[in-house]
Amino acid sequence: MENADAMWDAVLERDRYPDPPFFYAVKTTGIYCRPDCPSRRPKRENVAFYPTPLLAERDGFRACLRCRPNQNSPQQEVASLIALACRHIETAEEEPSLDALAKLSGLSTFHFQRTFKAAMGLSPKSYAKAHRMKRFHEILGADETSITSAIYAAGYNSSSRFYETATRALGMTPSVLRKGAKGVRILFAIGECSLGSVLVASSAKGVCALLLGDTPEAVLNDLQDRFPHADLIGNDPDYETLIAGVIQFVDDPRYGFHLPLDIQGTAFQQRVWDALRDIPLGTTASYGEIAIKIGAPKSSRAVAQACGANNIALAIPCHRVVRSDGGISGYRWGVARKSARLDLERNASELID
Repeated sequence: MENADAMWDAVLERDRYPDPPFFYAVKTTGIYCRPDCPSRRPKRENVAFYPTPLLAERDGFRACLRCRPNQNSPQQEVASLIALACRHIETAEEEPSLDALAKLSGLSTFHFQRTFKAAMGLSPKSYAKAHRMKRFHEILGADETSITSAIYAAGYNSSSRFYETATRALGMTPSVLRKGAKGVRILFAIGECSLGSVLVASSAKGVCALLLGDTPEAVLNDLQDRFPHADLIGNDPDYETLIAGVIQFVDDPRYGFHLPLDIQGTAFQQRVWDALRDIPLGTTASYGEIAIKIGAPKSSRAVAQACGANNIALAIPCHRVVRSDGGISGYRWGVARKSARLDLERNASELID
């Protein structure tokens, strides 16, 4: 199977909700298990991965008697209920009530609310809001539909309710979005630091990207991919003075990062990013620990995805999140940079102490 490294990370994390689902088999015991099996972890070289129990059994492996991978687990039953609720939210013309969703799932209102938040990382109401905003974005970008028509087609009961949160959720006004984000002005500057090339970019609200790469061309291409419709402005003398402070922060974490940030993401992503900024200099946390901190203990995989969606390297320290065994897992700017940065921060914290 592809993504074997990611699946092995899920086994080490005992992830109950891997995406996509899979099973792992141990060649030395002839047994296959779920990723969250409580049994002792095998050696990596003895493990094979399978998308279904049938394929594992076809290769001669037998089901574990502890996690019973050939049967539906309680977690899978709950996941099915939550998936049903999500599909109902997504297809309903108007936002369904909490009572209606709980009744559909066969759970009490309190139990459903708590279970949904633990599985999804946000409440049913927040999920519905995020989906409506996504639907609005898709409708507006698909054809020449007016903003008002798109608002109602996306399931909003009134335009005033939509405009209360639209600019923050979209990162720009709906009229600017209607034009494909043309006219959004982003200043950027590029420099060289101990981790390679570094690019810092700012909107009117603050720093919206801090990118790392091997060459100036690589970080500029990364910025263009992230903001394809914006007006990217380089070589601004006043803005380029900022890059010296950023390089100082990159090369010596003791100086800190004090520029305002323009953080754009879903409600769940922003909760994760806020938690990352609370990890002290010179220390790390696991994906599971971050999931627990934000009140969604079953969402370690979603936490990892939020880390991967971070546009502001180092200032939002997704590099401080590691596997539960302390191992350094993937990093969008390279595992070598992640390791080097953690070493630099440990040394800096010792000097501060």
